[in-house]
Amino acid sequence: MNNSNKTATLAKLGILAGISVVLISLVHFPLIPAMPFLEYDPADVPIFLGTFAMGPAAGILLTVVASVIQGLTVSAQSGWYGILMHIIATGSYVLVAGNIYAKNKTKKGAIIALIAGTLTMAAVMVPANLLITPHFMCVDRAVVAKMILPGILPFNFMKAGINSVITYLIYKSVSPMLHR
Repeated sequence: MNNSNKTATLAKLGILAGISVVLISLVHFPLIPAMPFLEYDPADVPIFLGTFAMGPAAGILLTVVASVIQGLTVSAQSGWYGILMHIIATGSYVLVAGNIYAKNKTKKGAIIALIAGTLTMAAVMVPANLLITPHFMCVDRAVVAKMILPGILPFNFMKAGINSVITYLIYKSVSPMLHR
């Protein structure tokens, strides 16, 4: 890859990370009324788009950059915890979905990648929450364990699922711009 291609790729990644930060600042609302701190946001959509267009390594880079910027600005109240949890959740998704889609760039491949990414994110966030959330909330692990089935697991399925559907619906229309 020559310097102008590297510059173009970095510019695209920067734009996608910026869109991610703008989306989380504009659109966020609770999905589970009993746990209003579990807020949906579409900030992962640009990350998923970048992952499909440029691969899982680009997806991880986008995840880390967007997570840090979001965690220091629009989501500063969650601090290090929010940054870490976003990197774990979205990072696990993009690694799985990005690798699957990179090997099979068809509609069927996209659907399989998006479903696998959603399942991975939901599954990974169970132990992540059990290990990390007690420290952030200053509660026993048993308190967090009681939140897994009624809130944390369904929330991660819904958030990843909604963002997967949006990604699927818009990827082909934005793909030409990302590959230019």
